[in-house]
Amino acid sequence: MVPIKAGIAGLGRSGWNIHASLLSQIPELFQIKAVCDPEKKRCQEAEDKFGCRSYLTLEEMLADEEVELVVVATPSHLHPANTIQVLKSGRHAVCEKPMALSVKQADAMIAAARKVRKKLAVFHNRRYAPDFLKVKEVIASGKLGRILLIRMAWHSFSRRWDWQTLRKFGGGTLNNTGPHALDQALQLFGPEKPSIFCVMDRALSLGDADDHVKIVLRGKKAPVVDVEISSACAYPQENWLVMGTRGGLHGTFTQLSWKYFSPEEAPERKLSTQPTPDRSYNADSIPWKKEESWSMNEKEKNYGLNFYRDLFGTLREGKPLVITPESARRVVWLTQQCHLLGGLKRSKL
Repeated sequence: MVPIKAGIAGLGRSGWNIHASLLSQIPELFQIKAVCDPEKKRCQEAEDKFGCRSYLTLEEMLADEEVELVVVATPSHLHPANTIQVLKSGRHAVCEKPMALSVKQADAMIAAARKVRKKLAVFHNRRYAPDFLKVKEVIASGKLGRILLIRMAWHSFSRRWDWQTLRKFGGGTLNNTGPHALDQALQLFGPEKPSIFCVMDRALSLGDADDHVKIVLRGKKAPVVDVEISSACAYPQENWLVMGTRGGLHGTFTQLSWKYFSPEEAPERKLSTQPTPDRSYNADSIPWKKEESWSMNEKEKNYGLNFYRDLFGTLREGKPLVITPESARRVVWLTQQCHLLGGLKRSKL
């Protein structure tokens, strides 16, 4: 097994805390051979920790012939141009989210990858999140019956004042956190093209971008998917709520519970137009089965490693790309539609 020689473009929160951390844990699959960042201190830190080479610009790093794969973890608005630059140099690319700020940009990235016959993988690591996988599993089991609604809540209450609060840098909650939630939402919604309701606001952010987003997806053959991503929720609600015709599920990123019943085990009911006894309401007795639950274990917490394990399988063993750029493009399309529909307000603090 020959490890993939990787380079990391950008040593900020994502490049350092996520990608460098993950890659360094699986040296049998990936080796960090080069990094680039305009901050010399960050470059030196990487050299000291990983024994790699460092460069101040992406152009310089792309002149390093040993690098096979580049992780693009630069600021959001640079993702399309930097990724295309990497692909044109003859390297495979991992692009941090958001993949792009428009469908036009995403299409250009996909076209560039096809032209040079290199792989473009978008880091939708939350598709590997154990809570999401468990929700998918429970829904697919049919235990909950026909799914009526899936509610996803990503709540917090906090002010923010860094570059990711500015639209000129591709900032805002919809672009920063949104790709994680929307990628999951689209996976649960299914292949149908959704009709979209969206409201966006700026509540506490010091920049000019959104920090409060409400999105509802609807379709003829799909459940309603309700997504809230807000930095203005003083009473955060559970991350998951699923309603079905035979039961439901609720919980957080680390704990889930679900219950259901079998209709054939329930008392027989017949529609009646006769007055109810003592003018009462119908009193149903649901024979619930024993509630089931899931809790995240220590091994599952580092689920981002599975993204890179699968990518190794693609690049070294010829397996299909698990998170295709086309599926990531769908997230870009939805995000773009939300920006058009959202009607961003600028609330005073």
